[in-house]
Amino acid sequence: MDKQRDFVLRTIEERGVKFIRLWFTDVIGTLKSVAIAPAEVEGAFAEGIGFDGSAIEGLTRSFESDLLAQPDPSTFQILPWRGEIDPTARMFCDLTTPDGRPAVSDPRHVLRRALAKAADAGFTFYTHPEIEFYLLKSAQFGPEGPVPVDNAGYFDNVPGGTAHDFRRRSVRMLEDLGISVEYSHHEGGPGQNEIDLRYADALTTADNIMTFRTVVKEVAIEQGVYATFMPKPLSDQPGSGMHTHLSLFEGDTNAFYQAGAEYQLSITGRRFIAGLLRHANEIAAVTNQFVNSYKRLWGGDEAPSFVTWGHNNRSALVRVPMYKPNKGQSTRVEYRAIDSATNPYLAYALMLAAGLKGIEEEYELPREAEDNVWSLTGSERRALGYTSLPASLDHALELMEDSELVAETLGEQVFNYVLLNKRKEWEAYRGQVTPFELKSNLGLL
Repeated sequence: MDKQRDFVLRTIEERGVKFIRLWFTDVIGTLKSVAIAPAEVEGAFAEGIGFDGSAIEGLTRSFESDLLAQPDPSTFQILPWRGEIDPTARMFCDLTTPDGRPAVSDPRHVLRRALAKAADAGFTFYTHPEIEFYLLKSAQFGPEGPVPVDNAGYFDNVPGGTAHDFRRRSVRMLEDLGISVEYSHHEGGPGQNEIDLRYADALTTADNIMTFRTVVKEVAIEQGVYATFMPKPLSDQPGSGMHTHLSLFEGDTNAFYQAGAEYQLSITGRRFIAGLLRHANEIAAVTNQFVNSYKRLWGGDEAPSFVTWGHNNRSALVRVPMYKPNKGQSTRVEYRAIDSATNPYLAYALMLAAGLKGIEEEYELPREAEDNVWSLTGSERRALGYTSLPASLDHALELMEDSELVAETLGEQVFNYVLLNKRKEWEAYRGQVTPFELKSNLGLL
């Protein structure tokens, strides 16, 4: 840690950094930032930077408001979009109470705690997200809704199109920030794009996702367009998911790999999937935390609606990708419900907890879904034992409220705040009279 701190202090001086932004998120996953001068960095490492936690969504109650932001020197990076005029850097922070204890409401700490539990069982948790988002001409919209920047489709090459320049600039910026990108391409919806990050340990990935969202927003502003991670901004087009590939390692060995097993998937991997399936509905209010999230889940276009798993089956909630011969280290599972608007710290903590529960309790993996689950009738799905994901945020909150696994993983304060905040969102939504209702009923009733 001292070497990392020394590196940060030396780099600030050598690069002439003028401002250092300290980043953390609230419980919902909104990025927060406070800028300090170079002269304050050494003190921030030693003592943290104090702030009023009660002013930020879900971090503290008013009678315990004081918190400290403790910068993590391993996350130091120069922000490339700031350029050479007043160079600016960033570090992610861990939040603590004034007496030095981790703040129970810090989403980064929630994930750290889950990773520590995995480490006690001998596992390191790796994740690899495929992040989808829409590029729109503006954040403003008229009666016809938001206007995408193009009308291209999946993998389309758009000569002279905004998306090419946008993705090239974004990927270069991410690489400058030390975030490795695997793929980038146009997705299925007009103006929809996907950028896939290379796998990393889950804490690094969560930090990278928060940085990714900021980069995408900054590049969009730079290019005169608007980027949104809203799960389903266009009613007649695909939603934006964040399919995440998951794997557990024991040292350098992939715990999901077993040579000669079906799909090269070990008993540990099968039980992990079983845990994801059994607890999928309980964690949905975090992996899919907005009213709009359920428009994506139930809007078709490859979003999973039913609790199933399958080998290379894109209609399943959990997919076991095609394995690469002689590449056991690449064995993994893909969780397809999670969307791009989630708080990655909380979502990854819960996905890990669900999988570990399956391993600990030796859950049996149900039968694989070999059919296109969407094409089956309701009675066929019931006969096969396929249950559905929550149909609404309200439904998801009911299921989460009764979950011991979610309460234990998030901790009492975060658990209660998520329920409180999301109930308010649902109540506000439920009170709306929508254009659909007016169009359907006003002239008829």
